[in-house]
Amino acid sequence: MGCSGCRVRLNSGKALSKVSVFFTMVLIFTYFFYCLTAFCDSAPRTIYSQRSSDRDYDTLDDHRRVLDELRSSPPPRPLLDAPPPGNRTDFAGAEHMDAPGQFPQQTPDAAIEQESAQNNGIPVSNTFGTKRFPQAIIIGVKKGGTRALLEFLRIHPDVRAVGAEPHFFDRFYDKGLEWYRNLMPRTLDGQITMEKTPSYFVTKEAPSRVCTMNCQTKLIVVVRDPVTRAVSDYTQTLSKNPGLPSFQSLALKNSSTGLIDTTWSAVRIGLYAKHLENWLQYFPLSHFLFVSGERLVTDPAGEMGRVQDFLGLKRVVSDKHFYFNQTKGFPCLKKPEGSSKPRCLGKSKGRPHPQIPSEVLQRLRDFYRPFNQYFYQISGQDFGWD
Repeated sequence: MGCSGCRVRLNSGKALSKVSVFFTMVLIFTYFFYCLTAFCDSAPRTIYSQRSSDRDYDTLDDHRRVLDELRSSPPPRPLLDAPPPGNRTDFAGAEHMDAPGQFPQQTPDAAIEQESAQNNGIPVSNTFGTKRFPQAIIIGVKKGGTRALLEFLRIHPDVRAVGAEPHFFDRFYDKGLEWYRNLMPRTLDGQITMEKTPSYFVTKEAPSRVCTMNCQTKLIVVVRDPVTRAVSDYTQTLSKNPGLPSFQSLALKNSSTGLIDTTWSAVRIGLYAKHLENWLQYFPLSHFLFVSGERLVTDPAGEMGRVQDFLGLKRVVSDKHFYFNQTKGFPCLKKPEGSSKPRCLGKSKGRPHPQIPSEVLQRLRDFYRPFNQYFYQISGQDFGWD
């Protein structure tokens, strides 16, 4: 009788053991099934595996643990070409078309999402860090060197910047500040959020709108000899619209009188003092940094030192990051670790300028001289354009 009870208990134990094995196999099978269908990434992880996963995302998202590694081997960031401008009417609004980084037929949120997904190789919905309003904005000027400055800044591990130009304060302001904030990349504590849209500098409403967001925003303006800048502006448009009238016919109201046409945007953008006065109604001069477009070419490390100081960043971007490309005529970034070639700005940069009659260029220099002098006075910097 006793032995019979033992056998019953033994058989019962074997049955329970088989049931446990069965359920274990079901759980294992379910886990592998979810992994094969890509759902296991959303499953809870152990503390150890979470740390391992964090490191994978951190390398791509400038996480704090890999900032030192990024300083020595910055990730490559592809550059984007401009959408083609149109006729003279389009060019009259050319200050809104400093286009490296824009995406044709796309709103900024779609462009930025595409850039994040394709160029950075990370999911747009990643949850590391916080989306913040930019603490610093490159507000101008078109064809001054804003794209180069942004790309040089993006080497810095404490800078996160939108690659595409948001154009929020000039084109999309009606979408609201929350829409704008959602365009920004996620940042960790100690990192700076930035964007660049050169047309802000010449947009009348932009200063008050930026101040509405944050009157403590730091503002960077890349300026260049306005005559050279105007020719570069014209050259960019001419490359997209070969039927454009000659430079002199656009720059002069009347060739016999030599009167300058200030309604042409290529000329109007170069009136830096006029545009700065508008901004100084809302921001003190101490909130501005004026970067020399010429020195950004001849001494990029020196000019980047000033920018990093202004932003309160450690001087990470230095001489070791640059070399001068004789063909293009401007500095390029040295080959990042793991990349097969150095990084230069796109083929739209460094175009040869058309031949402009010397008397037209001289007339422009004479026209800009008093405006340049006034700009030197109010900015506190002499850029030596005269």
